Amino acid sequence: MGTLPRTARYAAHTLLAALALTGCSSSAPPSAAGSASPSAPTPAPTPGSPVQVCTSLVSYWAKETLLGTKWSGLDWEQKGLSNDQYAIHEDAVAAGRAEELTAGRDKALELIDRLVAQRCAAQGGAAGNGPDGRPPV
Repeated sequence: MGTLPRTARYAAHTLLAALALTGCSSSAPPSAAGSASPSAPTPAPTPGSPVQVCTSLVSYWAKETLLGTKWSGLDWEQKGLSNDQYAIHEDAVAAGRAEELTAGRDKALELIDRLVAQRCAAQGGAAGNGPDGRPPV
């Protein structure tokens, strides 16, 4: 009795797979401002890896926050973010808001995807709770 019917399980698995793949991107992140040489492209994380989960989750919530959707006001725990992921989220939202003012919403959403992918990759999925183990303020 505690299991879903076969079609509901299939639909749930399909949805999860689609959500997991939404953060994947084959585009390389931009090089740092003032960098003399182009940076090496960041390989797309493997589906289900900590980096891919971080990228999908944080990018989704950062874009929802920028767009001001109904659920964007949830706190970091309700969004399922670790402290480290929340820090990435806040930086991405701030950068996205600044980009939106100068280049428009579409460019802001693209920037969020790039920034989150870079930070999640650099922090190996950012699943930690920060140096003091307390929730962010």
